[in-house]
Amino acid sequence: MFSYIKYDFKRYYTLTHGHKIKRYINCFRQPGLHAILIFRFGNWIYKNNIFIKLIFSPIYLLFNFIINSLWGISIEKGAIIGKGFRIGHYGGIFINNASVIGDNVHISQDVSIGVSGQGSKRGCPIIGNNVYIAPGAKLFGKIKIGNNVKIGANAIIYKDIPDNCYVVCDCLKIIERKIDFS
Repeated sequence: MFSYIKYDFKRYYTLTHGHKIKRYINCFRQPGLHAILIFRFGNWIYKNNIFIKLIFSPIYLLFNFIINSLWGISIEKGAIIGKGFRIGHYGGIFINNASVIGDNVHISQDVSIGVSGQGSKRGCPIIGNNVYIAPGAKLFGKIKIGNNVKIGANAIIYKDIPDNCYVVCDCLKIIERKIDFS
C-alpha cells in the first residue's frame, strides 16, 4: 500500500510548480490526492483480516463519506487501481467496485467507470496503463481499454479500444427546424 501511495504522491508532485515546500503544500491541497489516499486505505482494509476490518472500517467509512460529500469523488474500495493514479479535477467521479485500472491513469471531472450488461456480458471496464480520460467521459460494460489511450471529453465508451488510440465523441448532430415567430 505504501509504495502505491508514494508513487501516487510523486505523480502529483511532478505536476506542480514552485519551490519544494510550495509543491508539497499544493499536493496536500489536491482533492484527488485525498480521494486516492482514502481509497488506498479502504483497499488495504478490504484485503485484510476481520480484526483489521473491525478496527479500521469506521475510520474509513467516515473519511470516505467526507470525500464523497466534499469533493464528489466515489471510488469503491474493491476496485483495483495501479500506481500513479491521478484525478486532475474533482466532482462527479464514480469508479465501480469491479473496475480494474492500470498504472499512470489520469482522469478528470464527471467521469464514470461502471458496470453494465447482462449475463456473460455484464462487467466493468479494464483500463490499461498510461490512459487519459477527459471530462465527462463514461466507460461502462465488460470492455478493455488498451495502453496509451486518450479518451476525449464526453465520450461514451462501451466497446473495446486497442492500444495507442485517441477516442473522441464526434457525434454532433444539428437538427434544423423552422420557427415561426409571428
